[in-house]
Amino acid sequence: MEPEVVSLARTLVHDAVHVTIAHEAPAVERIVQKVMFVDRDRKDALLASLLADSRWDRVLVFTQMKHMANKVAKKLGNAGIAAAVIHGNKSQGARTEALACFKDGRVRVLVATDIAARGLDVDGISHVINYDLPLEPEVYIHRIGRTARAGAGGDAVSFCSASERELLRAIEKTVRAAVPVDAAHKFHSEAASRATGADARPAPKEQRGGGNGRDRGHAPRPAAKPAPRSYFKSGRSYHR
Repeated sequence: MEPEVVSLARTLVHDAVHVTIAHEAPAVERIVQKVMFVDRDRKDALLASLLADSRWDRVLVFTQMKHMANKVAKKLGNAGIAAAVIHGNKSQGARTEALACFKDGRVRVLVATDIAARGLDVDGISHVINYDLPLEPEVYIHRIGRTARAGAGGDAVSFCSASERELLRAIEKTVRAAVPVDAAHKFHSEAASRATGADARPAPKEQRGGGNGRDRGHAPRPAAKPAPRSYFKSGRSYHR
C-alpha cells in the first residue's frame, strides 16, 4: 500500500495485524525438467506414447488455448486414456467435477489451460506436461510448480516445435538455466531442435488466441471508444 493509504488506515483501525503473503515459489530444485523437440503434428502421438507408461499415474497437461485442451482430451479418450478438461469456457460446476475426478483417480490426466497454472493444489501430481509452451516465461514456473508439492519430487516435460523455439529461449533466460533435452524418443525432431530465425518465431498473436494471460483462447476485444459527451457553458453547447 502507498504510505498515504497506510497513514489513513492507521487513523481508522487500531491494533491491526499486518499480514504479508510472499509470491508462490515452487521448489524447482525438486522438479526434473526436460524438453522434447517434436514436430507440431506429432505432439499427440508423443503424448500418447508417454502416457502409455502406467507409472505416470497423475498427469497435468497444459495447452495454450481452450479449443486445443478439448481436442487433446478427446484424442486421449479415443486412445483409451481417460482425461478431464478445465478451462475458462467450462462452467464452475464442470470445472469442479473435472477436478474431483482427477483428485480421486477416476481419471489420471487433467488437460488445462493456464487457468490451472496458479492455485491448483492437488497432491500426488507425478508429471506436468507442457503440450504447448506458455507465451509468458513466468507462467512456465507456475505450471511446473503444480508437481513436487509438499516435499515430494516431480517431473516436468515440455514439448517444443520449431515455432516455439523462441518461447523456450525466453523460459531458459527466465529460469537462468538450459532445460535438459531428451532426444531419446522416436518422435524427436532435429529440425525443431535447430530452428532459428523465422522458423523459431512464435505464431502471430491472432493465431495464438488472446485471453487475459491466465486462460488463452479468444482474441482480445478492441477497446471501445468513449461515447461523445456534451456539456454547456455560457449558453453554448460543446462536444468532446
